[in-house]
Amino acid sequence: MRSRWLAAALLATATLVGGARLAAACQRADFEAVVDEAAAVLRDLNLKNKPTFQDKLRVLKDKRGWSHDQFMKEAAPFVLDEKIAEYDQTSTDLLAEISTLGQEGADAATPDCKLLEELRSRMKTLVESQTAKWTYMFGKLDAELAK
Repeated sequence: MRSRWLAAALLATATLVGGARLAAACQRADFEAVVDEAAAVLRDLNLKNKPTFQDKLRVLKDKRGWSHDQFMKEAAPFVLDEKIAEYDQTSTDLLAEISTLGQEGADAATPDCKLLEELRSRMKTLVESQTAKWTYMFGKLDAELAK
């Protein structure tokens, strides 16, 4: 039993040391890749959610018998309210941070790998924020369609 624990501890230590070595060896391309990945993830989220959301808005328009002008007025709260504006501001702030961190990391003579981890963390938060925004928007719309 003790030898298994020791083997597991050695494996974990080797993994941590190897991970630290990999983290210490980050390159300019790593920073650029994280920024590119953030843009791709946002694009994919929009491509996945926007058409479905628009279809549901059209169903609501038809269900309520709204004219085009009435639809533009009545649909506005489903695409912009105080909470959606907060999500949008968070995303704007995170995108600025991602861009800045990516540029700093890419321009550095010796890339700071801790900065790369911060960059990855910001990207993860951005994806979570945008996913939450879509979930919130679909929730509002689905509740209205259920009426």
